[in-house]
Amino acid sequence: MAVKVKSRKILQMVTAYPLGKSVFDLQKEMGLPSIINLSEIENVFGCSPYVKNHLTQQLDHLFTYPDGSARLLTAKLAEFLNVKSDRLFIGNGSDEIIRLLLRAFLNAGDEAVMAEITFPRYKTNVTIEGGRPVLVPLIEGKHDLDGMLLSITEKTKLIFVCNPNNPTGTIVEKKKLDDFISKVPEHILVVLDEAYYEYVMNDEYLQSVPYLKKYSNLVILRTFSKVYGLAGLRIGYGLMDPFIAEELNKVKEVFNVNQLAQAAAISALDDQEFRVECVERNEEGKRFLENELTKMGYTFFPTHANFMMIHTGQPGDVVRNELLKNGILVKSGSALGYPDAIRVTISSMQDNHYFIKCLKNIESGNGGIS
Repeated sequence: MAVKVKSRKILQMVTAYPLGKSVFDLQKEMGLPSIINLSEIENVFGCSPYVKNHLTQQLDHLFTYPDGSARLLTAKLAEFLNVKSDRLFIGNGSDEIIRLLLRAFLNAGDEAVMAEITFPRYKTNVTIEGGRPVLVPLIEGKHDLDGMLLSITEKTKLIFVCNPNNPTGTIVEKKKLDDFISKVPEHILVVLDEAYYEYVMNDEYLQSVPYLKKYSNLVILRTFSKVYGLAGLRIGYGLMDPFIAEELNKVKEVFNVNQLAQAAAISALDDQEFRVECVERNEEGKRFLENELTKMGYTFFPTHANFMMIHTGQPGDVVRNELLKNGILVKSGSALGYPDAIRVTISSMQDNHYFIKCLKNIESGNGGIS
């Protein structure tokens, strides 16, 4: 029987996020004993032992609803970041906060400015809300802030800046970003997505939190999914003017962040030694990959995150499939705006060495690893 119900017309312009096959299915399909997943930009070093210990203590309380205001976590973050609690909003991942910002502030026909190649959920959610995404091409993998300013019209409601940018890993220099924020009209929201903030080890990176006192239209997004290793629990947060936070509270689900996620985030903040260790191990892996890839003649964007966009000189799909034969899963650039590239998560040194070994074999035409 044919389905007669009709979805919203706007959904004809939207496609579902391409999740692809699971690692388990790929492993079974290809007859591989295991797969090293370097495609999803996860923290391969996991999460703090504090988190695991704390979660076991929460299991007797699963019959209760979570705190819809996430009061304990909000207070913890406020102290950690030295901000007032009313500037914080806790979300089901920063993805949810992006969606809620658009639900609260974007009317049908309004525009949102973003990079042409960046986190794809900006564009998707703007479209779903009936808005118009305005795409500005990157310049050498970086946001063209001048071009974004020129794209502002009377219909512009939000501007998204992903810093470091996914999928390129690049940052915009602090002087340029400072100048950019000052030039955006105060009725337009500037959303700085800093999902990879903790990985940045560069003096040219803007420390944005102090800017909240000066710019009421600034929103900063961060997450526990990356360096804190809690991607499976879906929890992130935004820093913003109290008025914006209150508007988001009007449109969010009542219990949007589950009890275990809140407890895990609190514990993760208590173990900054683990965070520092993850960043140091990531830096070690990044230096190794940069050196090896340079010796092999590959180019790549200068990354300030836990992943690299590597230009392969041939279709990324081909390289991705060859690597998969050897038990390494990476993201082909064909889905990310760079068809002749792959995006690779920086991993443990053992996995990094194996990745380079496989890449060398592919380059030499041997393909498989003996």
